[in-house]
Formats: sequence, C-alpha cells, structure tokens
Amino acid sequence: MDAQVGPGSGFGGCVAAGTPEAAEAGAEILEAGGNAFDAAVAVSLVLGVTEPAGSGIGGQGMMLVQPAGGEAFVLNGSSFSPLATPERISLTDLVRHRASTIPSLVRLLDHVFTQYGSGKLSWERLVEQSVRWALEGYRLTAFRHATLAGCARAIRTRCPAATGFLLDNDAQVPEPGSTQRNQALAQTLRRLGREGADDFHSGWIARRIVDDMRAQGGWISAKDLERLPPPVRLEPIRGTYRDHQVLGLPPPGAGWVVQLALNILEQAPAEALSSQGPQRMAWLAEALGIAHRHRHFRPIPNVVDYEQAVANKTSKEKARAIAENLFLSAGGETTHFSLVDADGTAIAMTQSLNTYFGAKVAHPELGFLYNDYMREFVSGIGHHPYSLRPFAMPRSSMSATILGRDGTARLALGSPGDDRIISAVVQVASHWVDADEGIEAAVTAPRLNVRQRGGDLLLEAGPRSPSDLITLEQLGYCVLVARSGLSPGDRHPFFGGVQAVALEGGAWRAAADPRRDGATTYAGSAD
Repeated sequence: MDAQVGPGSGFGGCVAAGTPEAAEAGAEILEAGGNAFDAAVAVSLVLGVTEPAGSGIGGQGMMLVQPAGGEAFVLNGSSFSPLATPERISLTDLVRHRASTIPSLVRLLDHVFTQYGSGKLSWERLVEQSVRWALEGYRLTAFRHATLAGCARAIRTRCPAATGFLLDNDAQVPEPGSTQRNQALAQTLRRLGREGADDFHSGWIARRIVDDMRAQGGWISAKDLERLPPPVRLEPIRGTYRDHQVLGLPPPGAGWVVQLALNILEQAPAEALSSQGPQRMAWLAEALGIAHRHRHFRPIPNVVDYEQAVANKTSKEKARAIAENLFLSAGGETTHFSLVDADGTAIAMTQSLNTYFGAKVAHPELGFLYNDYMREFVSGIGHHPYSLRPFAMPRSSMSATILGRDGTARLALGSPGDDRIISAVVQVASHWVDADEGIEAAVTAPRLNVRQRGGDLLLEAGPRSPSDLITLEQLGYCVLVARSGLSPGDRHPFFGGVQAVALEGGAWRAAADPRRDGATTYAGSAD
C-alpha cells in the first residue's frame, strides 16, 4: 500500500514494528492526531507487553530521529550499572536480580512525551493500549512460542514468580495460538498511566522495585532509580553511502560499526552488489567480518568523548585501505520499530532487555522482567570502555539507522538480534540502495552472518546455486547453511527482524521482516 506524503494527501503515517499489536497501536495514535513521538511511546509500551522476550519497562532503548525540516538527533536512553556494583566480581555472578542494570526505558519515554509530544494526547492515553493488550491478551504465535519454549527452563529455575506471567498453571509452555495475558503488568501500566512516569523512579512502583531487589540480593537502590538521568540528546553518527547520507547511533550504540561496514562495501563496484550471488556475499562477509572485529577487539575507547575515535574508524580513507587488501576476485535479543508521521518526521527506535527475557526474573507483583545488561560489561580489564564499575553504560548492539538526502529521511530501519543487528541493518540498507528493488525486497532478501570464532560464513537456507557455494569455498570461507526457521520461504529469526519505513517514488512504504512477528500499519487513507 503506497501513501503520498503531505497535507491533504490522506496519508497519516505508517509503522513497522516487531508485533502486529504494536504496529496497530502506532497507527491508532497517529490517526487520533498524535505525532511521531506520541506514536513511538505507544508502540514502545505495547512491544514490551506483546514481545516480552525482547523488551519491556525493565529495559532500555535508544531513539534516532530525523524531524521533518529539522536537524537529526539521538536520544540515548541507555541504562546504567547500579551504584553498589562491586568493581571486582566475576561475570558468572551476574545472574538473577544482580544481572539487571537500572531500567531506563520509562525515563526515556516520559522525556519523549514531555519534550517532543504533540500535546494533543495525554500520557495516560498513550499508555492505555499497552494496558489493554496486557489485560485482554495477545496470540502466542509460532515465533513467540518458540522463544518462550527455549527459555522456559531458565524461567522456572530462576524465578518461579515469572511462571505465572509467562507459563500456564502447570508451569508449562502454553500451546501455540493460545492467548497470553499478564494481569499484574496490566495493573502496573495502568498505575503508570494514571500517576505518571515518576512513579516508576520515585513513587510506589519504585518502592516495590527496591523491596524486591533487597529481598533477592540485587543492587538497584532507591537512589539509583531516583537519580537516573533523563536521556541525553546527542548528535548522530554521520556518514554517507553512495549518494545517501547515513545517520546512526553513537556509543554505546553501534552506529560507527554499521558505517564502517558500509564504507567498505562502497569500495565495491555497484554491479557486484546489485544482485544475489557469490560476489555480493563475499563483499558482505568481508565488510561485516572486519567491522565486527573492530567492534570486539578495537572498541571506541571512551563512550562519552568519542568523536575523534569515531571519525578515524569511519573515514573513507580507512575503508579504501582495507578494501585494497581484500582478495575477492576468485545469544542476545532486542526489538525495533520504525515509523513516520504525516509531516515526514521519521523515528527508528531499538529497545531491549538484552538477551531473550532478560535476566529471566520478574517482579512478583509488578509483572515486568528485569534486563540482564550487566552481562555486557567486561571484568578485570580496568582500561576497557565497558569495564564493570558503578554507574557505567553497558555495551549495546543497537543500530537504529536512517538514510536520507538533504536533511530528509528516506529510509529508517533497525533490527533485533544481538550483534547480528549490525549485519541485518547493513545488508538491508545495501540492498535497498544497490539493488533498487524496494524496501520489501530488501527486507525479505536472504542474509548471511559471519561468525566471530572460526571464520564460518552462515547462510540462510533456501534455493542457491551450487556454483555460488563452491565459489565462496574457493575464496576461503567455511560455508554453513542454517536450518529452516519458523517463517515461510526458509527465513530464519536468527538473522534478525528488520522493521523499516522507506520513501519510494514520493510514497512511504512500511516493511516488516517475515522472519519474526513484525507487522506494518498505515494511518489515514491513500485515497
């Protein structure tokens, strides 16, 4: 469905989100007169209810914004380690409540609402759809069932209280197609809507969180919750890819890693990337492999003072030098949504509990899961930018990205999938630019992933030319093919779940990844 942009066109905006319930919530807010920021608040909260494996009010988020006719910016809603975090502790001890950083998503959403919302809709109005889905329930699809089944044992072991929110009365995984409800979370969200976001950080909800942490040996205190700062407004990472401007998330996000990979791909002849085949796969494998190695072994040394280091990493000269040396001739999870409103303001937001279902423990009264971002720190390396210490930001793979021209957004995208986020975003962005087949084709095209250990090249299952695989092996890759996933067409959720909106031929289109439960909605009418 195409929708023309501009007053009088009938286009009210469009949303691509990780669940159909969240996409529907965004469109409903846009049709009620809300702007992109209002819709983002509603989508975020509904995602936390209907995709509890990927995010929730116990987690964090980062938002990239290209306002219509304005300067792009990032809202860094990263969480922080608690003030009581010991500086000497084994990462194996970071389990259950001690795995959680200070939840920051509610603080981020409140800031978005108060500073950028339209003023036409109340905070309670934006929260009410998440309350409804928690009360009435959502359908346990094949993907949601699979993620729950994969984590059910850990949930039973670590937090019997969470079984009442996620499993059936016998602590078993409900059948696919059954309805999932969370009455406790519904009441928490209803109170949050009525009392305001401050209740999470300094009110009744905050006191319940602190009581739970104290009872379970966690480190999050009342001081942590109350003093958590509002999100910092930052300049995005800026670069280019061919004739498009690229905006990405600064550290602790991974925008510089995406830009490094795109810079390397830019050195390839356009025809080498315009269609599926061994040349495109080889260039992608090399670019992504190098970018990931830089991220893991040569990280940005300072997550606050990073400008010069990022400029060095993302310089075109570095990419050309890397490309000259290429021989190409022969666990964790998140969720994402992208949306655009009737005025053309585009938002790409990624939010997460870190791994599936975070720490696998839930507040017994409030019904939400705690994150496990404490496991994204490193221990025993004092000079490392993500060294475990009090009140520090954890490393993140979040890679919300916007491509545009002349300050106008043309593509907003992002993905879940731990470090596969970077791979998914780079591949979809490259396909959209280089193959020029449209955003739906770019999102559904088969993907690959470069494993950090062993140098394996993992491909999605599906029909492929045997000669392509032979060529890749002759180039030195150990080629592995992933088993078929849960989605049609052999698409596997391991390779991400890109949600994107793109401006094509003067019309905005939304595309949701068939690998997961993503869905798209349009507000208004294109008539």
